[in-house]
Amino acid sequence: MHGYGPMPQQPTTPRPSPATLTTVRVILVALTVLSCGLLGWAPMLRLAIVTRRPRDWFLLVVVLALNIGLFAFIMATPDDPDQMSDAAALFMMLWILGLLAGVITYYLYAEIRHYNTLGAPAPYSTPVHPAPPLPYQQQHLAPHQQPQQHQPQPQQHQQPNPYTAPTTPPTPTPAPRRLDQVRAELDELSDYLRKENNDSRDGEGR
Repeated sequence: MHGYGPMPQQPTTPRPSPATLTTVRVILVALTVLSCGLLGWAPMLRLAIVTRRPRDWFLLVVVLALNIGLFAFIMATPDDPDQMSDAAALFMMLWILGLLAGVITYYLYAEIRHYNTLGAPAPYSTPVHPAPPLPYQQQHLAPHQQPQQHQPQPQQHQQPNPYTAPTTPPTPTPAPRRLDQVRAELDELSDYLRKENNDSRDGEGR
């Protein structure tokens, strides 16, 4: 089972200091120039090891083959410079200059670009994982969380539609006026009954 501890940090290759990089570049360029290009494979070998790209390994093989060919050409030329033809001397000079310019330019450009894209390693931050609640904490939190789940939501007041005409409620008849009318009718009815009773009594007396 995996715990909640921090993840193991992956090993990262530390970037050399700028002073170290500059020193190494100066040494390799100086060896290439002083050897007239015969040690041009040295900076290409370092570049291939640093970048680990197939293209740089392929260029290392190409430069190594050019160095071997240049060494064989120099060994085949006569020791006396007067016996060397102008064409052979010009060809050897162009070979050396082209090899020096190509190796030094590409080596410095590719290595500087590689370390610029690599950049400084970002500090490793340990992810924080919240600890799971203990059983007794879950029991104490459950009663407090239960009422919160059943809280009634406030009713939303419906806004009146502006496009519908407002309906006016019917005006009720005032209650006191109706009571007075009923009382007056009852009084009239009682008067009428009295008059009838009086008339019937007068007729019997006669």
